[in-house]
Amino acid sequence: MGICDGRVVIVTGAGRGLGRAYALGLAAEGAKVVVNDLGVGTHGDETAERPADEVVAEIRAAGGEAVANFDDVTDWEAGGRIVATALEAFGDLHAVVNNAGFVRDRMFVSCTPEEWDAVMNIHLRGHFCVSRHAVDYWRGQSKDGKAVDARIVNTTSGAGLHGSIGQSAYSTAKGGIATLTLVQAQELARYGITANALAPNARTRMTETAFADKMKAEEGKFDVWSPDNTAPLVAWLVSEASKGVTGEVFELMGGMIRLCLGWSDGPEFDKGARWEPAEIGAKIGELLKERPAAKLVWGSQ
Repeated sequence: MGICDGRVVIVTGAGRGLGRAYALGLAAEGAKVVVNDLGVGTHGDETAERPADEVVAEIRAAGGEAVANFDDVTDWEAGGRIVATALEAFGDLHAVVNNAGFVRDRMFVSCTPEEWDAVMNIHLRGHFCVSRHAVDYWRGQSKDGKAVDARIVNTTSGAGLHGSIGQSAYSTAKGGIATLTLVQAQELARYGITANALAPNARTRMTETAFADKMKAEEGKFDVWSPDNTAPLVAWLVSEASKGVTGEVFELMGGMIRLCLGWSDGPEFDKGARWEPAEIGAKIGELLKERPAAKLVWGSQ
């Protein structure tokens, strides 16, 4: 018995890294999992690999239920097929975990339109297509008078919350996902759907390219950077136990779970009349001194 018994879950990008850890963790908690993965490289390049099959085999060997799916999350029709895979295999759908993504690290002055579009496509459109089809299914259930207790779990990043030097496109896309989560939470609550986001800190193919030494596991010590550390929160968010939690962004590292505050109103001053351009600077300086210091952009320390 687990906290996700009977729940049917789609996990995108579930062939490796965090997605694999999520799929295995969900299955261990009793969920039936659609393991979606294209088998692409860290930059979205095509390969002949099929890691989704390996994850499914591992889940089944442990006594769980899972099926593989190889559709592209950025394709609208394919997003519908991913949802259909869950319905055909398991007869229902309760959650979508949007994890698929890749990076094209580049300073803004060097980023090409093709690189920019590729990153926006996989992260922003990829978060849209599958969830949009899932929401159609859940909304239809709600309109038919059926009780819906559904989940969307999105993936943002510290890069999206605070910025990251050398990752202008990735940071922009991940910031957009955090905001999307807030809107989804408000718009979809009426249908019984919650939406939350994760900003994990873990050792994956993407992070190892930049932080290989920092993220090495040390023998005999708690592996702070293991992707498995994030899986328990995903399982809880997917479960019925998280029903009252929506519109939140969680940042995780090792055993630490942080609730992110997001944008909020800061210091202000109302002159009560139109400002003259020359006088604005002094007041801005005063307000900047009153405001708490912002968290530094990654890479600027």
